[in-house]
Amino acid sequence: MLKHKLIFAVAFALVAAPGLAQVRQSDIDLPQLGNPADLSLSPAEEAKIGAEVVGEMYQYDYIVDDPEITEYLSSVGWKLAAADSSSPTAPDFNFYLIADNRINAFALPGGYIGFNAGTILAAENESELAGVLGHEESHVTQRHMARQAGDTKVADIATWIGVLAAIIAGSGNPNVILGALGVGQGINYQRQVSYTRGNELEADRFGIRKLAAAGYDPMGMATFFGRLDQQTRLYGSHLPEILLTHPVNTTRIAEATERAAQFGPRKVKDSVEFTLMKVRTQVLAADTPNEAQGHFAGEIAAGHDTPENHYGYAMALSQQGLNDEALKALKPALDAYPRQINVLLMQANILVGVGRVKDAMDAFNRGLNAYPRYAPAILEYAEALINTGKPDEARQILLSHDQALGTRVETFRLLATAARNSGNIAEAQYQQSEYLYRRGDLRGAVEQLNAGLRVASINGDERARLMARRQELLNTIPAAELAKLQKQG
Repeated sequence: MLKHKLIFAVAFALVAAPGLAQVRQSDIDLPQLGNPADLSLSPAEEAKIGAEVVGEMYQYDYIVDDPEITEYLSSVGWKLAAADSSSPTAPDFNFYLIADNRINAFALPGGYIGFNAGTILAAENESELAGVLGHEESHVTQRHMARQAGDTKVADIATWIGVLAAIIAGSGNPNVILGALGVGQGINYQRQVSYTRGNELEADRFGIRKLAAAGYDPMGMATFFGRLDQQTRLYGSHLPEILLTHPVNTTRIAEATERAAQFGPRKVKDSVEFTLMKVRTQVLAADTPNEAQGHFAGEIAAGHDTPENHYGYAMALSQQGLNDEALKALKPALDAYPRQINVLLMQANILVGVGRVKDAMDAFNRGLNAYPRYAPAILEYAEALINTGKPDEARQILLSHDQALGTRVETFRLLATAARNSGNIAEAQYQQSEYLYRRGDLRGAVEQLNAGLRVASINGDERARLMARRQELLNTIPAAELAKLQKQG
């Protein structure tokens, strides 16, 4: 069950701001590249802003740590990035599932892409989902935030961080968020940091080009826009806030349709991962596992006897501890996809739940041997080993397998847990510090290292390692902020 159902507002929206009725050639000219954007925000400054806003999102539990959905979004995102000819080198993209059942997505400076759970559920095919990701990636590659910075009076990085975090958390209480961040004037800048209609059209144009180059249906973006427009018409005067703040304009749909048509008609088959991850998202997005169980039981009873619905039904049962029933429910999915990694991982986790530990470990092993660089297989196997009393084996799994799309944050949490369960407190503190640091909690990371240094039993090498990392982290903090931190500590 997702903890939050938030609205993400104008600064990073997939859908455009009002006033798109007139489209001028100047709106869709090629972007300025190179130094002009750097004069407003350098790539390093963009990365700092993005990372700190992600830290705020972690703090408020807006990010869902589901390794399989995150890996799926990352694989589609990187497939699009690899096909992008508009930028010689792709940014270091990071993709996040956001705990929000409403339809939206956003791009932060520095390559951080947030994707609402509701957007996955709304996508009718994989090309539509890829269209949203391609649009948001294009905001990053075309450096729209840096270019906007040059046109506004928002020059202070701390203010940018506060404004963006407040906008993201806006459906809660922006004044509370802004107060917590100490950015009193931030709300006045919200409209100034919104993307222009030219930025939106440009992101559409580059996103459609990416879709075609990556092998997706370039019409996916236009059909997704079209569905949002239909929803606008259906709701009438009772329009939900998400569509009030982000209306879809027919001109934009026509533009996207015309551009996609230039690549010719395409029939693209959805991947199995798309349908399974959509079902997985639906289970997580339900208010309770029992609600999800009822939904998938109803689907199967109504004749929609698909492997995906059985996967969702089994997941919902397992979340309630009904693992014997879940194992039976999963069988049709296993029969249909005997070597599909997400189904294999579901089977392995359910086997742990029914107490068949040896069978579970065999299933995890088969999955990892078949997909040795698939991060969720590494992480879920390691967690199962920890939970069944084998922390040293878990540590070996985590350290000996390369995670293809970058080391996941969860790796460090599991390394910390494995070390703690093995009695290696210094290592546990070090890895927990890394986990917090990569989630944007610098203060917490330093405190973990301090706690490790206070352990009387650590040896000289362990102490030197903790002190070196502590100094490295402290060196990243500006002098004034460091003095304040030390005073508070």
